[in-house]
Amino acid sequence: MAIGVFDSGVGGLSVHRALVQRLPQADFIYLGDQANAPYGGRTGEEIVDLTRAGCEQLFDLGCDLVVLACNTASAIALRRLQQTWLPGYRKALGRPVNVLGIIVPTIEAATGMPWEHEAERRGDKVEKLDILAVFCTPATARSRVYEIEIDKRRQDVAVFAEPCPELARMIENGAGAVELAQAVEAHVAAVTTRVGRAPDRAILGCTHYEIIADIFRAALKPGTPLIHQPQATADALEAYIAKHPEYRTGESAGRRFITTGEPGAQNLLVETFWGGPLSFEKA
Repeated sequence: MAIGVFDSGVGGLSVHRALVQRLPQADFIYLGDQANAPYGGRTGEEIVDLTRAGCEQLFDLGCDLVVLACNTASAIALRRLQQTWLPGYRKALGRPVNVLGIIVPTIEAATGMPWEHEAERRGDKVEKLDILAVFCTPATARSRVYEIEIDKRRQDVAVFAEPCPELARMIENGAGAVELAQAVEAHVAAVTTRVGRAPDRAILGCTHYEIIADIFRAALKPGTPLIHQPQATADALEAYIAKHPEYRTGESAGRRFITTGEPGAQNLLVETFWGGPLSFEKA
């Protein structure tokens, strides 16, 4: 009886921390697929297979719900797993289980609209566009999920995805602040040049990036609002559990951290973000 949190590496800890703060009595098991991180440069089939394997492992450990705290997995694998894998897996397992993602609550937060809402296509000229930059992995950018889903709900928001091929790996490997700042500044400059002006708002569309949110704030135009995925996901999960009591979340405040990579302490950047020492056990 627990909530599973899955990510390709340590980035999902940003979501995990928000979920723990929101549901402090629930039991959580975090699984980072560090042996295969990052997912952003992998093919769609690889991402689906790796995500399914991670979910199976968490279900085997007793989780009823798994949150994909990874934009790449949520964008590429979630719908396919929900439609083609989960129905049969539930029957074989003999209990209710489900996999949730972080993109739906992020888009709800970005648009101010519920997921079910679709705007009437009136064809009216939009006088002022809200420029929304999405910093993300190449796989998330290729999926165009943010452009497609936000456009369905808000015609006055123009989305520009900026793929950041090496940033998640740099954070995973504990890169220094100067090196990270240079990379982030280059991506902010690239999207600003492409748009012709600075973005009005930004989504950190990879959970790794929340760990260095302060670096993004410094690189963006002063006062640029950031849409924070961890808080949006915590809001959505709390509401989902209230509507679906069949999913058991545990009540002993248990915490486990598991990795497919090298067990033990995490890098200093991650531990500083987490607020203390953090050690993973071997998957």
